[in-house]
Amino acid sequence: MIRIGHGYDVHRLVKGRRLVLCGVDIPFEKGLLGHSDADVAAHAVADSLLGAAAMPDIGQLFPDSDPAFEGADSIKLLKRVAEMLAERGWRASNIDVTVIAQRPKIAEYEPLMEKNIAGACGIPTGAVNVKATTEEGLGFSGSGEGIAAHCVCLITDGGD
Repeated sequence: MIRIGHGYDVHRLVKGRRLVLCGVDIPFEKGLLGHSDADVAAHAVADSLLGAAAMPDIGQLFPDSDPAFEGADSIKLLKRVAEMLAERGWRASNIDVTVIAQRPKIAEYEPLMEKNIAGACGIPTGAVNVKATTEEGLGFSGSGEGIAAHCVCLITDGGD
C-alpha cells in the first residue's frame, strides 16, 4: 500500500535567532521564531509524513505548550516521527521539499539538507529532494518577513 502526504509550515524571521533549515545552520542576519529551533522545512516534512499515515500533526505530538520541546532540534523530532510511522508499519519512500524564501539563497546547502532529512527518515539520500524558490518580492516571504516550506512525500507499508 502507498500513501501520499503534504506538509506546510511557516515561521517569522526575527533578529537574535539562528536560521536552521533541514537541520543545517544557515549564516543569515535573522532566524526563525518558534518554540523549537523553528526549522520550517523539517516541520513540513514531519507533517507530510504524519498526514500520509493519517496521524496527528506535529503541533499535537510536540506541542509548543510543552517545555520539553523548547529549543528542540527538529531533525530529532523528525527522526521520532519516522520511528512512529515504523511502529505502525509505514516508511518513507521519497520526500520532496520546497523552501520559499526571498533570502538567503540556500542552493549550496541543499545536499547537506537532503542528507539530514534522509538520515532522520532512514532512507537513501537519493530519495530526498530539497529546493528553494523566491516569491519575486511578493507576500510575507517575498518581503523577508518569514520563510515557508512545502513538502510532499510518499510512504509505503514496508512491503513495497
